[in-house]
Amino acid sequence: MSSKLLPEGWEITVLENISNFIDYRGKTPKKTSSGVPLITAKNIRNGFIKAEPREFISEDDYDSWMTRGIPNFGDIVITTEAPLGNVALLHVREKIALAQRAICIQPFNSHMNRYIHYALRSPEFQKELTSNATGTTVSGIKASTLKKLGLPIPSLSEQKIIAEKLDTLLAQVDSTKARLEQIPKILKRFRQAVLAAAVSGGLTSEWRNELTNQSAQEITEKKIKPNNGLFKQAKSSLPVIPDSWNIVPSAHLIEYVTSGSRGWASYYSDDGALFLRMSNVRYNTTKLDLNDLQFVRLPTNVEGKRSLVKMDDLIISLTADVGRVARIDKDLGEAYINQHLALVRPIKNINSEYFAICIAAQNVGIKQIQYFKKGATKVGLGLDDIRSLAIPLPPFPEQHEIVRRVEQLFAYADTIEKQVNAALARVNNLTQSILAKAFRGELTAHWRAENPDLISGENSAAALLEKIKAERAASTGKKASRKKA
Repeated sequence: MSSKLLPEGWEITVLENISNFIDYRGKTPKKTSSGVPLITAKNIRNGFIKAEPREFISEDDYDSWMTRGIPNFGDIVITTEAPLGNVALLHVREKIALAQRAICIQPFNSHMNRYIHYALRSPEFQKELTSNATGTTVSGIKASTLKKLGLPIPSLSEQKIIAEKLDTLLAQVDSTKARLEQIPKILKRFRQAVLAAAVSGGLTSEWRNELTNQSAQEITEKKIKPNNGLFKQAKSSLPVIPDSWNIVPSAHLIEYVTSGSRGWASYYSDDGALFLRMSNVRYNTTKLDLNDLQFVRLPTNVEGKRSLVKMDDLIISLTADVGRVARIDKDLGEAYINQHLALVRPIKNINSEYFAICIAAQNVGIKQIQYFKKGATKVGLGLDDIRSLAIPLPPFPEQHEIVRRVEQLFAYADTIEKQVNAALARVNNLTQSILAKAFRGELTAHWRAENPDLISGENSAAALLEKIKAERAASTGKKASRKKA
């Protein structure tokens, strides 16, 4: 910040002029399962030291590691490499060690700690930090460079007021952010509750009672056979369903089922046929995720073309996070699946979206799939497992009504989620906006007008800096060693 833009009574000084100690480690000693807590860059987040992840070094290593100074309660730490510029105030009194990507700063006047902690987080200082970072593969800041970066300094009284205002305002921002971050978790539970109600008849109970002439749907085409033992186990896990529904093995609802082939990497291309992978299917939804796309160019004769997907096909994850499902709900043109996915083509007389909902529901498809996975030595899911899923099957009109209601409720949840994400983005920007206002003097403009005596004369920022300079000189000009107690 230019001195011309400073509020009345403020000064600019470099960090080393107001610090007793600025130092960092060159490497990290061997980590142990217990001992002295080690603060790493991962622990320095949003102004505070986070407890997780917890890492330690031994007491013996600590004695040789921290010879150049010991972090104290109230000191400030700042990360020196990616993520560059994360700042925290040390609020623990226990013995701790710092890892190599963190610099410890001890202000000369301990009454300035909270103010400096916030000033280092301000957009203006963070911009200076970034512009002075060096390095090609990894950009970082050196302690010698950090010492020369400037900070705006108001009077000690105004520093206290700024810190108190920021404590209050940023706590409100954090509280709002924490509440907003809970909403996606609530929506996730809501979506699963909707799916669970849909496949057990709860979503259409009133609708069904108005149509007394409906009867369970009979499936006449049975080209594919299930594993009767697996189907029997799966059937026993189902929730109670309406009398007008049937329970059928998914094999009776499938016209064609296969898994993707291996060795597609040699066909990868920037364009061509769409290649669907695990990243394109997610839990708690039956919608394809097309944010991460891969394409392939295939030779004329290649075995993998049997996995060409069509409209209304289902794709199901077979490995790792098994049981994620998506329906092909639009024309993708030429598109294939990889070996971690299964392609399921439903018969014509079932609503394919309802079929997908059954697989996506925790109390039906996911429950059965997890049971199949746990009950066998195999790591993933097999096509025999998919053929043996027990599907609660309502009459055809009710399938359509279930799908309509699920889509309506999910659209409502999606709208809320978009609003929450937009609000979170505004809240995240609000923190930086408040910090910027604080260090332009805008949060304390009214206070300065009412307290001219606290920002002038012996109480001025200039007098404070002169006092620190004199006290530093009186300490013989030597850097404080801060020996261990």
